[in-house]
Amino acid sequence: MGAQSFAGIRILCRNLLLLRKESGVQWLIGSPFFPSPTIVSSMRCLHTLPSNPLSPDLAKELDDIRSLIPRGFEVIGALIVRDKGDMKVEKVAGDAISAVVSFRKALYGNDREDPVLIGAVLDLNIGSSERDLQFFISRTGNSYKLDKVSSVVYEDQPEKEVWENFCIVCCELPLKLPLYYASDNPKAAEGAYAQAITAVERKLRDPQVAYIVEAPNRPSSGGPEPVILHGFELDPAAEELPENAINAVVLESDEESLKKSRTCSYFLSESRDIASFNSVEENADKILVSVMFNRSKSNVEPTAPVAEYFPALGEAMLLVVNHKLEVLSYCPKDLRLTDVISKLIIPGLVDQLHKLKDKILPDLTQQLQLRPYHFMPPGFLHPITVIYELSYGEMEMKQVEARTSLHLRLGLPFDRPLLRIANAINLSSIKDSTRDKSNPKVGSSLLKDVHHGIPSSGVSGGRVSLIQGSYEYYHYLQDGFDDSGWGCAYRSLQTIVSWFKQQHYTTVDVPSHREIQQSLVEVGDKDPSFIGSREWIGAIELSFVLDKLLGVICKVISVRSGSELPEKCRELALHFETQGTPIMIGGGVLAYTLLGVDYNETSGDCAFLILDPHYTGNDDLKKIVNGGWCGWKKAVDSKGKHFFLHDKFYNLLLPQRPNMV
Repeated sequence: MGAQSFAGIRILCRNLLLLRKESGVQWLIGSPFFPSPTIVSSMRCLHTLPSNPLSPDLAKELDDIRSLIPRGFEVIGALIVRDKGDMKVEKVAGDAISAVVSFRKALYGNDREDPVLIGAVLDLNIGSSERDLQFFISRTGNSYKLDKVSSVVYEDQPEKEVWENFCIVCCELPLKLPLYYASDNPKAAEGAYAQAITAVERKLRDPQVAYIVEAPNRPSSGGPEPVILHGFELDPAAEELPENAINAVVLESDEESLKKSRTCSYFLSESRDIASFNSVEENADKILVSVMFNRSKSNVEPTAPVAEYFPALGEAMLLVVNHKLEVLSYCPKDLRLTDVISKLIIPGLVDQLHKLKDKILPDLTQQLQLRPYHFMPPGFLHPITVIYELSYGEMEMKQVEARTSLHLRLGLPFDRPLLRIANAINLSSIKDSTRDKSNPKVGSSLLKDVHHGIPSSGVSGGRVSLIQGSYEYYHYLQDGFDDSGWGCAYRSLQTIVSWFKQQHYTTVDVPSHREIQQSLVEVGDKDPSFIGSREWIGAIELSFVLDKLLGVICKVISVRSGSELPEKCRELALHFETQGTPIMIGGGVLAYTLLGVDYNETSGDCAFLILDPHYTGNDDLKKIVNGGWCGWKKAVDSKGKHFFLHDKFYNLLLPQRPNMV
């Protein structure tokens, strides 16, 4: 098996190598819309054969991967990480290619031509970094005829490559399936359900079904008109076209002919800045597709409605199964809308429908509440789709195990709740007012992340360690509540709770002063008379509230004088680098929120990034920054003024990030 030289492949994903210390297999994900072999993401193979841990169990892997990646992305390669060097690297690469060929054949059959396929190998005896990877390609799917890749290009702006000339298409389809079956034969419900699923699949390909394609948030005046495509317009050669459909094709106007040639770009902006890509919601071009099963195409000849009656042979039962399909597809802006529907949306809906069927059929009577959600975890350039069972709480073991498995497959950390429902992609901007409100993401009017863009600390040669993630700025007099002179620690606690909420560790609302006091009474720290009072609280009380409301444990650092705080900078820097949570500093009658430190280990010079809850003005970011209410503070400034008091002891509350998924 010889290997010739091949020009090159492109790598867009930032986390290509998920296995660095153990052998295993990874799937390499690309898109048929890219002109050259391009790796967009990588996913770990979790199911392998007992006889060979480097051979994927295709039946199980196919089921998982098919539902995870949107249409428009596909498996284009495999990476094998081995810890034994007793086989030639070309042979291992050939095994990787063979696995991909088998995977694609099981998924697409023999009707689809394979693109250039990639086989990659990492020998842990040689190295464990991406530069130690060896790439091979197969132009024909033949694992015995490989070309060695001579050039691997890592793109500097992967988001631009993925999204500048492409868009996301969303189709949501609620289904209500009434199932009738004999009361003395409950098993018959399963057959009725399978028939109902088959009927829906047929309807999706019915010549008279209507697909409404439209831009999100179309203004009341102006903007592109929605395009309505019927089944017979998607495939002119479709079999069993009704007579009226044929007449409609013959009589179609120039305008109707034009709509079938329209591409996604008809709905999209001509230019979009992808340089600062933050999320699919904010930055990706989007199109919405709705499905209308009613036969809305006008008949050439008048017809009368027909009702059919099928009398039951005995006592019958009715079971109604509700499904909500929601598929995302990825496609170039110059792809015809007819191709989007026929080649991406319909197959995606059918795939998801069968996935739901496979999950619900083992016990139809349980009425599982299955719902697809879409996520775009850190480091991923495209969305993934996960189907959750809503009957279970997110903290129940079954759900935790499901998310843990997904974190393992996607190479995500196990101490970040990245795949909880609260973290799902919010597509409300492209849905109408009838959207399910079970997962709202209501925007807050409070200022977020006010430390972004502030002037530097002035520490020469220091290392900056900052809070990780977003928070909201809580301060005196907010919400029309006068807590000036006593509520600074309460406000610091609210900012800390907002951080946990923003990172989706909790869905608990940020507590009010009274709710904070109520919590302290409930844990036995305060008497009932404390509720409604204006008494101060400190770091210890904050730790009690965080434990009660969020289940968050805290570490406390105590110093006898404010002059000792600079000695704790190394420890504080480590906290921000490993935990990343905001810190409450309490000393005397004052409390602050610490967002970071700038520390020079050699000179000992340091500065503290302080968010001051004592601010009493309106939420004017410029006023807050210019007034020093959020900024770097040195223990002793250039005028010799001490920020931290020498005659007061200080407690620092360091909330610990929960180790959870």
